[in-house]
Amino acid sequence: MPTDVNTLGEFGLIEHLTRNFPISQPSTVKGVGDDAAVIDNNGLCTVVSTDMLVEGIHFDLAYTPLKHLGYKSVVVNLSDIYAMNATPCQITVSLALSNRFSVEALDELYEGIHAACLHYGVDLVGGDTTSSPKGLVISITAIGQAEKNQLVYRNGARVGDLICITGDLGAAYLGLQLLEREKRIWLENPEVQPNLENQQIAVGRQLKPEARRDVIETFRRVGLKPTSMIDISDGLASEIFHLCKQSNTGALIEESGVPINPEIQLLALQFKLDPITCALSGGEDYELLFTIAPEDIEKVRFLPEIYIAGEMTHPSDGIKLSTTGGNLHPLTAQGWKHF
Repeated sequence: MPTDVNTLGEFGLIEHLTRNFPISQPSTVKGVGDDAAVIDNNGLCTVVSTDMLVEGIHFDLAYTPLKHLGYKSVVVNLSDIYAMNATPCQITVSLALSNRFSVEALDELYEGIHAACLHYGVDLVGGDTTSSPKGLVISITAIGQAEKNQLVYRNGARVGDLICITGDLGAAYLGLQLLEREKRIWLENPEVQPNLENQQIAVGRQLKPEARRDVIETFRRVGLKPTSMIDISDGLASEIFHLCKQSNTGALIEESGVPINPEIQLLALQFKLDPITCALSGGEDYELLFTIAPEDIEKVRFLPEIYIAGEMTHPSDGIKLSTTGGNLHPLTAQGWKHF
């Protein structure tokens, strides 16, 4: 029999869900259990980012396991910290939940949160819980730190800078299409089992993405500081527009430079979708889009999973895509719209 959340009360529930979260960061002075967390940053800059995930808008529990949801909710926040060239150290977790969620269900959610905390070496230091008339809302705040001269913003790109992308794009969007298709089939005939075999890449990228901590560590190792950076959460095209607007530049993206996994290309064609459109506008890839000064090209040329996809141009040139067929098209941002 599932345990009613009300039997524990707010503080009892928080204590129950956070009982297995150890403190690993030296900067964490006080975590869960007081009116506020206490963080000693020893003169470093503190970086804070918050994201909210709403049931029915950002996730569908018909095909999203709660453990995966917990993990992903942490990752999408940590990705923003890495996009500042900073290191995440702490998170807070706030939930609004309806009475259909039992303690056991929340245990499963927190298993995913716990796994992400362990994997990325961050501490859970606080949060809040409240009731919701319908569904589940997860709000996570990530707190990171970096030396002031290592922080990278969106407004630092200059004309002539090279545009780089980590990893391949479009897989998460195709994973969503797969899961939505199987949900529709299941609703029409509950006897039919989901057919997701051989689609581990697409489904995995949608349900359990990873933030690119490894890339930030590589930057430190090779002595590279990007001139601007953003994480690819709303689609590559949308993020290019953000960088160009804040850096006051244009951009030229080479279609041949946009990385797409061959399996994802085939999957896109099965859905009668253009692979490059999925990569440009799909979103939820959580890769990093960054620019570098031309003289730093040798620092990235032979790095694994770093792709040079174009260059920043004069703002009067606009933001354009050069296709593999040799045509030049104005790029449009068709990614995720929050409202």
